[in-house]
Amino acid sequence: MGFTVTRISEGPVRPAEPTPTGTLPLAWIDRYPTHRGLVESMHIFKQADEPAKVIREALAKALVLYYPLAGRIIEPVPGEPVVDCTADGVYFAEATANCSLEEVNYLERPLMLPKEELVPYPKKEDWEVEPANTIMMMQVTVFTCGGFVLGLRFNHASADGLGAAQFITAVGEMARGLPEPTVKPVWGREAFPNPKLKPGPLPELPVLALDYIVLDYTIDYLNQLKAQYMERSGKRCSGFDVIVAKLWQCRTQALNLDPEVDVKLCFFASVRHLLKLNRGYYGNSIFPIKMSVPSGKILSSTLMEVVDLIREAKEKMPAEFFKFANGELTEDPFGMTFNYESIYVSDWSKLGFAEVDYGWGPPMVAGPLVNNDFIASVVILKAPAPLEGLRMLASCVTKDHSEDFVRQMKNLA
Repeated sequence: MGFTVTRISEGPVRPAEPTPTGTLPLAWIDRYPTHRGLVESMHIFKQADEPAKVIREALAKALVLYYPLAGRIIEPVPGEPVVDCTADGVYFAEATANCSLEEVNYLERPLMLPKEELVPYPKKEDWEVEPANTIMMMQVTVFTCGGFVLGLRFNHASADGLGAAQFITAVGEMARGLPEPTVKPVWGREAFPNPKLKPGPLPELPVLALDYIVLDYTIDYLNQLKAQYMERSGKRCSGFDVIVAKLWQCRTQALNLDPEVDVKLCFFASVRHLLKLNRGYYGNSIFPIKMSVPSGKILSSTLMEVVDLIREAKEKMPAEFFKFANGELTEDPFGMTFNYESIYVSDWSKLGFAEVDYGWGPPMVAGPLVNNDFIASVVILKAPAPLEGLRMLASCVTKDHSEDFVRQMKNLA
């Protein structure tokens, strides 16, 4: 299409003031092998005035309190990475696109610009730090319409989704002129349990050639399903519960497995409330909720009965977490198996990214870049403005099953 992105500056953004030095320990969960990777996301804003300048300056201010994020991950003892507070800075790039957001369909999928042009992928000579040791990278790309995209890559070892959103929110507050972040950061990684359980090895990853699907669900439809559940059970459920139940059932139907084959669902829940963590804690504080049910049971159940299964699994999570915390589990609960019968769901709808404001209002859409061929996965996030409801980014079925899956997911009966 002739659309291009040109980087006009790149380099580290360091804290605006001197910060503490030395090393900080990571929690057991932060050190987990699967967390030593960079999570990629795009945050799309319709209008702004010199966003790169504003965000760069705000980032430097926010890093004064969040100084560990300006450091590097090192591993002085094998298997025990720590953060070295070097103040070497966050990689930051400024770029321009030769088109408007409208011309690239506001970066709806399929992307009309390669993701590698919108999220930072510095050359080795420009950024010598290995990705596993880099904590955070940013790129601001300004479009001819005056809108911009913030491309973010953050190391999962440094923060979970809530923690990363907490930091980006702080950058937004600095950009709007607040003297300090509303929420003061707390490192405190010793607050997360260290059960002396050896983390499992990295799982084998199959090649599945998954299709990429985007589906939106209105708030009215979600409320309708939630009302049905309330009428049937007398209990409340969330929009996440009902849409994941629908996902699990429709995907199982599309896969057409033998009834006795187990289909597995996994998602992660926050345990901040269980550990009574300080509000400013921004490290990983999640625990997996795993479910394994015969295919036939999922298909013979009503949608509301599948919601029951999800609700019951969520209710059991605290007891399972405290067994883990007290060292009573012999198997690593974070150990994962990736096969086509398993699906992994991430909920980004309440993390806080969709509310970040650098001075020009919240983003049209903010969410991860998910498109791989080895994990059947779905991300739930807020539907882009002006829609109200939830968006589902699904990379969970092959092309053989895609048409049937989409048809069933779009059936709102």
